[in-house]
Amino acid sequence: MQKTTSYSPAANSRTLDLILSAMAIALVFVATLLLNIRLPIAANGGLVHLGTAMLFIIAILFGPKKGLIAGAIGMGLFDLVSGWTLWAPITIVARGLQGYLVGKIAWSGGRNGSSTAFNIFAATLSIPLMVAIYYVGEAIIFSSWIIPAASIPGNLVQNFVGLIIAIPVAVALKKTPFFK
Repeated sequence: MQKTTSYSPAANSRTLDLILSAMAIALVFVATLLLNIRLPIAANGGLVHLGTAMLFIIAILFGPKKGLIAGAIGMGLFDLVSGWTLWAPITIVARGLQGYLVGKIAWSGGRNGSSTAFNIFAATLSIPLMVAIYYVGEAIIFSSWIIPAASIPGNLVQNFVGLIIAIPVAVALKKTPFFK
């Protein structure tokens, strides 16, 4: 008896969704791992990396779900494999919510990440959320509300560098046939 396989657009769509999610996670992880500079600000001065730019790009291009998954897993995995293990739970929450918020705003009102003004607004609005989550998480880790203040400048620099890189890249990618 010959086995027949049928084509299923729904299964094909799920496969593409899985592939895009895996690639988004990998891109955030690699951009965080390979393109980073540790800041010499106190013991917990932080890290400036291009993972933030990649997170913004993915959330703008693919929406809140991919933004959440890419941010939480991509940067959380980076923390786990690169000596920032204690920060992994904070990163998973902060970067997951940041990616979700950027995607939710960029994709609101049927915009699907096509409004540069809303994309800038979304990324800018996500920055205080990310900074606040890291601040509270570090306050718990260090049992101090003072020590985490040393991380704020690095977090701000990292996010603004990410924003400056992500917006033109997202605009350029939105013009490609894949996103039309």
